Amino acid sequence: MPPRERGLDESVLPADYQRIMDVVRRADGPVMVKQVCTELGISLEPARSEAMRAKLNRLAERGWLRKLADGKFTTTL
Repeated sequence: MPPRERGLDESVLPADYQRIMDVVRRADGPVMVKQVCTELGISLEPARSEAMRAKLNRLAERGWLRKLADGKFTTTL
């Protein structure tokens, strides 16, 4: 997954990451991992939610999302 750069849009992201971005963007505010899992129909069992947390963290590390101090995620815009 590429880091976010000026001129790049979400279409450069793999499909599963595009779906995650869509959930975060449509939310009324910052989202928790379990909210993203629920929206995408993913089980809340620890292995699945930790895999989702890793994806959200990856998006944040590369500038696509912002991770807040309380562990929630939001769009960078």
